[in-house]
Amino acid sequence: MADKATSSLPIGLLPEVLRALLRVWLRPLRVWYRRTWLYRRFLKGPLSDRILFHPYDALPRRLEDADALLRGRFRFAGETVEVKDGSVFDKEAPSDEWARALHGFAWLPPLALAGGDASRTLATNLISQWLKRNARYSEPAWSPEVIARRLIHIFAHGRLVIANSDLLWRSKVFVSLREQSRMLARIAGAAPDGMPRLEAAAAFALSGACLGDSQRRLEEGLKCLESEITRQILPDGGHISRSPENLVACYRLIVMVMDALGAGGLDVPHPIRSAHDRIAPAIRFFRHGDGALALFNGGTEADSRMIAGLLARDEVRGQPFAFARHSGYQRLAAAKSLLVLDCGAVPPAAFSIQAHAGCNAFEFSSGNQRIVVNCGAASLAHPKWESALRATAAHSTLAMDDASMAAILPAGLARRLLGPRLLKGPRTIETQRLETTQGWSVEASHDGYLAQFGVRHERQVVLSVNGLVVTGADRLLPKPEKGRKDVAFAIRFHIHPDVRVSQIQGGGVLLKLPNGEGWRFRSGGQVGIEESVYLGGDLVRRTEQIVLTGSVKDRPVETAWVFEQIGTG
Repeated sequence: MADKATSSLPIGLLPEVLRALLRVWLRPLRVWYRRTWLYRRFLKGPLSDRILFHPYDALPRRLEDADALLRGRFRFAGETVEVKDGSVFDKEAPSDEWARALHGFAWLPPLALAGGDASRTLATNLISQWLKRNARYSEPAWSPEVIARRLIHIFAHGRLVIANSDLLWRSKVFVSLREQSRMLARIAGAAPDGMPRLEAAAAFALSGACLGDSQRRLEEGLKCLESEITRQILPDGGHISRSPENLVACYRLIVMVMDALGAGGLDVPHPIRSAHDRIAPAIRFFRHGDGALALFNGGTEADSRMIAGLLARDEVRGQPFAFARHSGYQRLAAAKSLLVLDCGAVPPAAFSIQAHAGCNAFEFSSGNQRIVVNCGAASLAHPKWESALRATAAHSTLAMDDASMAAILPAGLARRLLGPRLLKGPRTIETQRLETTQGWSVEASHDGYLAQFGVRHERQVVLSVNGLVVTGADRLLPKPEKGRKDVAFAIRFHIHPDVRVSQIQGGGVLLKLPNGEGWRFRSGGQVGIEESVYLGGDLVRRTEQIVLTGSVKDRPVETAWVFEQIGTG
């Protein structure tokens, strides 16, 4: 896939770059101050001697991860460190993300799942090693987002090591929990914006509810969480990053906080309950028939069992909207067919670190089988794919001249400080939804290619009433301009790797689903089949894509196409 998804630094980001640079410059002073006797006085206070409530954590866990840990292999963020002797905390971290996972106790959930003496002994030893080396502030071990992840894992999975533990060891653990909780209360707002800050706020609230040592910290933690929910959860229940997977992550945290409050006989504040009731239908909005999520804006499929488990706790059972106006998605459903169309803009800058340039892209499934998909997200395990997967060509939509409609902040100082934000992209997006005799019709248009190529892209998609036919048309509307040159375009339909793709003699493409179901693709345009990839989960899977090609000059160009199920007559 072509990668033309980089951009120069916009001048508007300069203040943020300077603030981030100042924070880096002040790091030695910050670390020194937070390690002083004076600062540590702020971390003293009442000491809890037990965790009042262990919230249920829907986080997927695997026994094979516990087995690797017991064999001395610490696998985080796509990197592995083998430990044959000594402490893993003394080994050189292969990456910052690996170090953050290690200090965030990412090893505790799988060990808790495995249980048994061997897992308990290893987890106890690791906590002892961490306490010995990290009693005082250091980074990243005491960064707010890392403290948050560590506290949540201890609250949810700490029963493995705390029950029946040695009294002196247990005392050391709770002294550290008190200091970590009080530190998080002071610095939660300094966590990176987006999901890390919301997770820090949730851990802040959980520390008050689970330790029960400070009513004031509980109240302040809940206020902090309410504030982040107001900033990050949209009125239609979506997440401001527009990532379905981030939405599930938010829901998991909110459910944990609500469970902890409920266990303590405490009322759930209205903003938190309201967010819970809005998010559940929004998650259903993005679920394909296989129970997992559609792939948009950096989200993967996620674990379908985790999603089902979380939604089973939703007593309201709210149904999804047809049009998620604030999130920028349209949903068409008929019989067992589902189509989700992205018709939203690039998220605000601080929330665009995982965003993709996929406006007007859609995913389509029949029953539990995905047919048309986007290519997915690179995740920490496959960083080399990140730029390509965020570009327009990795989505089932139209791309002009292999160029992306939005650009990633280029490598350099600004990107190291602010992250790989997505810049530019469509400014004006219009969409409308109609009920016709042929079924529900959605039209969406964007100007993501207007500045670079002088054209607008319009897409119309219709799902038939019986769900057996998807018809569509892509239109390119050039603005009047003398001396325009031909510009090539490609309309891509990435096909799920479980679907067999073959060209039909005389034109068209046959799609054979694993359950024997057959679909046919036809178009009046030039049809080709090319290689593609699919990263809906942990693996990179080879697959294929249907590509319609053409060119546009000074007159509108329309390319019609249809997916229709065959053998149903």
